[in-house]
Amino acid sequence: MEALQNILAELKHWGTLFLFKLGDTDITLFRIVGLFLILFLAWWFSIQVEHAIQKSDSSRFSSSGKYALSRIMRYVVWILGTLIGLTWLGFDIQSLAILGGAVGVGIGFGLQNIFSNFISGVILLVEKTLKVGDFVDLQSGVVGTVTEISMRYTRVTTNDSVDVVVPNSEFINGRVTNWTFDETARRIHIPFGVAYGSDKDKVREAGIAAANSVEGTINDGKRTPDVWLVNFGESSLDFELVIWVEKIRVISPGRTNALYLWALETELGKRGIEIPFPQRDLHIRSGRLSVALEPKQE
Repeated sequence: MEALQNILAELKHWGTLFLFKLGDTDITLFRIVGLFLILFLAWWFSIQVEHAIQKSDSSRFSSSGKYALSRIMRYVVWILGTLIGLTWLGFDIQSLAILGGAVGVGIGFGLQNIFSNFISGVILLVEKTLKVGDFVDLQSGVVGTVTEISMRYTRVTTNDSVDVVVPNSEFINGRVTNWTFDETARRIHIPFGVAYGSDKDKVREAGIAAANSVEGTINDGKRTPDVWLVNFGESSLDFELVIWVEKIRVISPGRTNALYLWALETELGKRGIEIPFPQRDLHIRSGRLSVALEPKQE
């Protein structure tokens, strides 16, 4: 017991040892440890709040709404925890106006992009124009599924399982095509060509059969596959297979195009319809070639 009392006395001595002064408050080791403990608890509590909201069974919010609310509440807990920790340390909260001015100068010089991305992330979560699970096509050329919306960035995973970290401001300032924003079904056009002289009705029959053979094609009476003749090409009649597809086909455009082309080639071949290749007709006229020779001038 005596040894334990000596250890506690030594800890108290070092813990209450004066380090520096912040305003009217003496900063000691205990206060610094308390600050880190408060920040740790705030971080831990924010994670628990986020998980609790996402796992709740409330029918008032969709899955994307729960995600947005959990993220916003996490930020709120972080900010409150930081303010409590600064107050414990002896920081005068009323002087935040001065700190705000300093932060404003910092934002103007070097933190502008970080602050812009943070605000853009909050806007995305509040407006719900972008949700986890959406399939997007960005102006920068990034195409993939949104897998995370963070404070500074949004993670987009391509169909090749490549994670692309995109600044949040790009979703606010640039053009974003959200293929699954509200309606998950989409209409796509698959171009193909057949030889001149082919039976158009058989071409249409082959196109519809090809569409119905691919999983994810919608054919419910209101939205049905169709074949359009769109152009008279140089060596082919140009058609488009026009189909409505479900989300499984929307989120993988490359594979979807390949599946329909594969099915088209199969169905056209069954009906003996030729898929042409570029051709040129060469016409040769027989005649007499005369060459006139002029005398060379000296």
